[in-house]
Amino acid sequence: MRTILLVLTAMAVIGLAVWAYQENYRTQHATVETERLQRQIGEARSRLAMLKAEWAYLNRPERLRDLAEINYYDLQLLPLRPEQFGKIDQVAYPPTGLVFDLSDAVDVSSQGDWP
Repeated sequence: MRTILLVLTAMAVIGLAVWAYQENYRTQHATVETERLQRQIGEARSRLAMLKAEWAYLNRPERLRDLAEINYYDLQLLPLRPEQFGKIDQVAYPPTGLVFDLSDAVDVSSQGDWP
């Protein structure tokens, strides 16, 4: 009886050791994967910051004004004037009173009982 208990205890210890070994490697793999993802996020944020800076540089008003002057004959761009904007009462809104023709409608509410 003692031998069986000793063998079962030894097998349980070996099983727990194998389980702990596997969990250790899973944890190490998860840590490496997390670090890789954090590095990718940092690189993406760096690229985004660089793209925002480039966008701000390219959209400088004086640069755009110069480009519009250089390409005037091709683009025919003119400065905006207040009379080019419309007034709110000039906006055509869709009609609010919707009318449905129900002369050919089929009444299905009285057909059959719901379970």
